[in-house]
Amino acid sequence: MAEDKTKINNNTAAAMSSDEIMLKYDKESSFRRLEGVPAKLVFLICVGWSLFQLYTGLFGTFPSTLQRAPHLAAGMSLVYLLYPAFGRPGKTIPFYDYILAILCLCCGAYHIVNYDALLLRAGSFTQTDIIVSCIAILLLLEAARRVAGMVVVTLGSVFLLYAIFGHLIPKTLFLFHAKFTFKRVVCTEWLGTEGILGSPIYVSSTFIYLFLIFATFLKASGVGDWMTGIAMGACGGSVGGPAKAAVVASALQGTVSGSSVANTVSTGSITIPLMKKTGYRPEFAGAVEAAASTGGQIMPPVMGAAAFIMTEYIGCAYGTIALAACIPALLYFTGIFTNVHFEALKHGLLGVPKDQRPVVSQLMKQGWYMIAPVVVITALLIQGRSAMMAAIYGIFTCIVVWIVGIIKESHSFDAKKFFGMFIQGLEDAARSAIPVAVACGCAGIIVGVVTMTGLGLKMANGLVSLAGGSIYLTMIFTMLCSIVLGMGVPTTANYIIQATISAPALVALGTPAIAAHLFVFYFGIVADITPPVALAAFAGSGIAGADPMRTGFNAVRLGIAAYLVPYMFVLNPVMVLVNTGNWSTPVFLGHVLLAVVTAIVGMVGLATGATGYFRTTCNPVERLILIASGLMMVHPGTMTDIIGVVMFAAMFVLQGMKKKKEAA
Repeated sequence: MAEDKTKINNNTAAAMSSDEIMLKYDKESSFRRLEGVPAKLVFLICVGWSLFQLYTGLFGTFPSTLQRAPHLAAGMSLVYLLYPAFGRPGKTIPFYDYILAILCLCCGAYHIVNYDALLLRAGSFTQTDIIVSCIAILLLLEAARRVAGMVVVTLGSVFLLYAIFGHLIPKTLFLFHAKFTFKRVVCTEWLGTEGILGSPIYVSSTFIYLFLIFATFLKASGVGDWMTGIAMGACGGSVGGPAKAAVVASALQGTVSGSSVANTVSTGSITIPLMKKTGYRPEFAGAVEAAASTGGQIMPPVMGAAAFIMTEYIGCAYGTIALAACIPALLYFTGIFTNVHFEALKHGLLGVPKDQRPVVSQLMKQGWYMIAPVVVITALLIQGRSAMMAAIYGIFTCIVVWIVGIIKESHSFDAKKFFGMFIQGLEDAARSAIPVAVACGCAGIIVGVVTMTGLGLKMANGLVSLAGGSIYLTMIFTMLCSIVLGMGVPTTANYIIQATISAPALVALGTPAIAAHLFVFYFGIVADITPPVALAAFAGSGIAGADPMRTGFNAVRLGIAAYLVPYMFVLNPVMVLVNTGNWSTPVFLGHVLLAVVTAIVGMVGLATGATGYFRTTCNPVERLILIASGLMMVHPGTMTDIIGVVMFAAMFVLQGMKKKKEAA
């Protein structure tokens, strides 16, 4: 007993505060805590940026670079004002960062001042164009280094060098391309709409930013806390209740935040201590929250930023992507939920006492209106309305919910105070948009080079050739590329790179575009729980006071569905609602239902095998049989489904007999 108390005290002492965790594991949160005039300057730029985005969302976007250049310039200037070049962030801004921030704004203004002239010159670049382009590219790379790390900067630099010197590669190698002058490369990257200011920044400067405002207002209005309360009230009393509540809360929080680390810290600060209190090992508690929070980026209706960029690459409405992601998201969270359930049964972990958890009926009665913003956005996207319109209506609904909540709580409404909170929300939204804008800009460098040199088609053909035309090997190579790249590159930039290089290889082998792009999207995300660089798992370990690597490996086990589901919908596209067989609607829905049911049962088989507990404790042979049955049902095919179901049913009966014998 004394040893247990000592362990708990040590874990508590090892646990870190939310701010410390975000500072350590989330590079985007390592910003200066400014005071006085510098803080006011940053505040004005942030609010001005948000107002600009709201204005264009309400009254229409400006033409091409007039919309994109100010957007990126504002984000870059804020990087230099907020993020230090080296070391821990302080409370002051060095003079050289002021100069760099001004240069960023000047590079953006160059597009505005010379917009007509640049159109008329149509590729005939001047000496000033070259100088401005070089400065802008260098500023972008340094901004990306500060906010996203060296990996994305190295990739951008390598691609630029490839564009300039790729003609020196022997013609016999597939990487060879025609010669491009230095002037053409740098000016195309900054002054054209195929490079830095291409489609990634277009999406970032339109509906991604609006959804970030929506997410910020959703949190500020208390919807996030209300959702967490609903999850705790609904699941907290069952076996392993706190862990199940963490899974449900993180799934719901997926409509609020697209950051794995931020999700882990925000919901984990409540759920992880509760899990530990009810008996979960610290590394398992941290892993549950990390795995569930990482799934937030794949949870419709508001997924991670990369999902919005996908609309440009595939050429379909965002609502189509969100709808296609529903079944994979269901399977992802089912996998985690079942793992948690059987782990709790194995160790006899009970739920939270009734008097210590929220009452769902009471929460619904008091805050039923809280769900309105999510309902509005979902309804508009399903109707096929534009993502920008859905975001604008969602923002207005959030404001209404926010005001109603204030009036219900204080029985009065202070307009001045609310205006202050509204403006603060605009600043917070801008801060959350900084890493997205910079990552999109840096990824745009790579996209520009790929477009200019035709590298995308060459890499796709090379990947297919390396895999010998095998869809399985191509998927494995693509998965490894996405995960490795995701360990050092933000999800948005990772998706853009993989969508340009790897996804076309899957499409070339007959995979529907939406399945191919969701494949690379998923594996870019699960890098956040994949050791050795598992940022979400490490953040969870910080709260739990657990070993980071053990937490990471536990998160992999819990999130096993994330590693299997992408293979499932590439091999069986009905799971992303693609009717490859041209079946009638009833027949197609039947195929979808069959695929979902067998996949869910398969997830149960995998969970019981992984945890070593089904109806009672499993021996190694039983675990292998359960895992095999799960894999059989996960793999599409009538014969594999039948074999998997038979194996699973047999284990159900045998485990029942074993349980009776143990009881006797």
